Amino acid sequence: MKEEIISVGIDIGTSTTQIVFTKIILENISSGARVPQIQIIDKKIVYRSEIYFTPLKSQNEIDIIELRKIIVDEYQKSGIEIKKIITGAVIITGETARKNNAREVLDSLSDMAGDFVVATAGPELESIISGKGSGAMKFSNDKNTSIFNLDIGGGTTNISKFKNGEVIDNNCLDIGGRLIKFDLSGEKIIFISEKYKQIILELKLNTIKVGLVPKLEELRCLCEKLGEILLESIGIKEKSKDYFNLITDKKLKDDTLAEYVNFSGGVADYIYTEPGIDLFKYGDIGIILGMAIQKKLKKENVNVVQLGETIGATVVGAGSHTTEISGSTIYYSESILPLKNIPVIKIDEQKFSGDYKKLEEKIKEKLEWFRLEDGLQDVAVGLVGQDNISYKEIIAIAEVLYKIFEKSTKLVVIVESDMGKALGQMLSLKYEKDFPIICVDGIKVGDGDFIDIGEPLGNGSVLPVIVKTLILNF
Repeated sequence: MKEEIISVGIDIGTSTTQIVFTKIILENISSGARVPQIQIIDKKIVYRSEIYFTPLKSQNEIDIIELRKIIVDEYQKSGIEIKKIITGAVIITGETARKNNAREVLDSLSDMAGDFVVATAGPELESIISGKGSGAMKFSNDKNTSIFNLDIGGGTTNISKFKNGEVIDNNCLDIGGRLIKFDLSGEKIIFISEKYKQIILELKLNTIKVGLVPKLEELRCLCEKLGEILLESIGIKEKSKDYFNLITDKKLKDDTLAEYVNFSGGVADYIYTEPGIDLFKYGDIGIILGMAIQKKLKKENVNVVQLGETIGATVVGAGSHTTEISGSTIYYSESILPLKNIPVIKIDEQKFSGDYKKLEEKIKEKLEWFRLEDGLQDVAVGLVGQDNISYKEIIAIAEVLYKIFEKSTKLVVIVESDMGKALGQMLSLKYEKDFPIICVDGIKVGDGDFIDIGEPLGNGSVLPVIVKTLILNF
């Protein structure tokens, strides 16, 4: 039996805001009397909004009233009633996620769909989301290859590296089209990012100053330098001090050359295509930056592919979900159920077999994807596990998890193989009696997914789990 649902995605970025509605078709693929296994068998974008400049009251504050008006108007244009929306995502990304009232924006918009994934995506998580949305992750899996995805937006460039369908590393640089902005005439500069000012000084670009009309050749010179820094970030050029000055958080641990490079984000359109006559129609340097990157890529003979989404990569639709039933060998604290919208980090702990110090380091590294200014979000740990795991290995994994999450308010573990109950019982021995633990198995999750866990079914033997994955447009 098939079921159709409507999902909405709202992406509030540094430069632009957009809304996409997607029809998702679900089907129970289990046969006979087996436990239901619901999967997405098809998805289709049914409405894509105009692309709006993200409304701001100031450099540090989003205009919530104007933003909500844009979204309400697009709902009306789409002809889709709010009550028909089953799921979706509101995601604030890039420089916009750093605005003073970003969390207030999320709260104000979360009533505009059924069961939203609502998240402020930090740069590392945004890198993964955009890499999935652009098609880079799937491409790496289908071709058994490696690929860098560079998502170049208005305020940041989010870089992710994939190999054989897995996230290898990610990074973020302060390089974007709207870090230099012009007045309404498109002539005089009204804003220059502090990060760019040092490069402008080094290159002796005397006309790139607030209040002046810059020379086109000087803007091209700056953008070519920025393009060179992007090539440095993926191992094509030797790294300069300017590269390290533009990193937002950390450098790539694995910047060895990949077989392919793909671009997404608003600037990507002008890497793949030739622009029209008006280079300043967006009131920034985005078009010139895209052209400069294109020039550098040709000079270095980089193996560039164009996989699909550019400006819509971060959220194309969003919040597709699949409802599954956990295995029966599970452990849970009923007091904290139901849980909603818990982000997932995925760990293949078998790669660290016997080296539990490295397993601990890998979990801690991925937890940083979800670090906000006020601390870490609640996160679920996804494990692969193994069916014939030894008691000694379960103890070792439990010890690692306890060491990392000892000070947390809850612990949620999602395991693919049939070992949830044993691991949960071992963890319960380490914590105080009433510490909430959820340890379910039979569920496959991935980095960037979100999960809901419902109240027990089948006389308490199983839990319903909804795995929400950003819809990818391939």
